[in-house]
Amino acid sequence: MTKKHHAKPTGSHGDDVAGEGSAKPGRKAYERELRHLHEELVHLQRWVVETGAKVCVVFEGRDTAGKGGVIKRITERVSPRVFRVVALPAPTEREKSRMYVQRYMAHFPAAG
Repeated sequence: MTKKHHAKPTGSHGDDVAGEGSAKPGRKAYERELRHLHEELVHLQRWVVETGAKVCVVFEGRDTAGKGGVIKRITERVSPRVFRVVALPAPTEREKSRMYVQRYMAHFPAAG
């Protein structure tokens, strides 16, 4: 029987990234990766403005799953004129009976 070796996941800068069974990255590595991801988000923002594209990202999950913190980190360096955050309340009984995506349709970007 041969033993398989899996490479440890790394971030785009070669720093260790937390994965299954690995330790959390250090603060410096976290800040460096966050800065890199913010730069990528600014590039995306420029592309959206230049092309007129519409982009929608939906974060769905249980309460206390960390969605709010992730959204805050993602949007802290982008323009609120380009990015819009919509926080929906818990679904009503009627919304629970509908198709999942219908709850979000009213908030999706129009035309495009």
